[in-house]
Amino acid sequence: MGNIFGKKKRSRVTEQDRAVLQLKQQRDKLKQYQKKVTLQMEKERQLAKQLLKDGKKEKALLLLKKKRFQEQLLDKTENQISNLERMVQDIEFAQIEMKVIEGLKVGNDCLKKMHEVLSIEEVERIMDETHDSIEYQKQIDDILAGSLTQEDEDAVLAELEAITQGDVDVELPEVPDEQLPEVPEQEEPEREKEKVKKKPEREMLAL
Repeated sequence: MGNIFGKKKRSRVTEQDRAVLQLKQQRDKLKQYQKKVTLQMEKERQLAKQLLKDGKKEKALLLLKKKRFQEQLLDKTENQISNLERMVQDIEFAQIEMKVIEGLKVGNDCLKKMHEVLSIEEVERIMDETHDSIEYQKQIDDILAGSLTQEDEDAVLAELEAITQGDVDVELPEVPDEQLPEVPEQEEPEREKEKVKKKPEREMLAL
């Protein structure tokens, strides 16, 4: 248990991170120095003005020379700060490039493993089998389609299009030119039947 709780966590801080931290600390110190010198130069300038008013020209000139020297130091400090910031940016960008390269390396390894599983010969075999399956299905479709020629197929499609547009004329049977035979009149037999029916009724009435 002592080993478990006493085990230190692995630090994720790299040498590049330490270098960036040191460079930023040096940059910050130079900026503090720059600010300090700027404030001191402003005080000495005000003091030189006062010395000139008091007629102490030599002392004022000496302060202005010192101020000029400090300005040159500030210029050098500014250049050093720029160099440090550029160095920090270069290191940080290099870290990004390293991560990109590591990602590419992992991707390449993954592709190599996939290529080992699926070789060019395997891909060609699969493509050939796919082509054969398509051709076989096409033959089945041709058989199921029947024995109609292309001309017949075009005619059927044209007729279907005409029906869809309502332009097809329905063919009706022709009307015959001959007259229909006459049916013989049946009025006389009907009258005889009526007479026969009425005769028994008359005889019943006579009784």
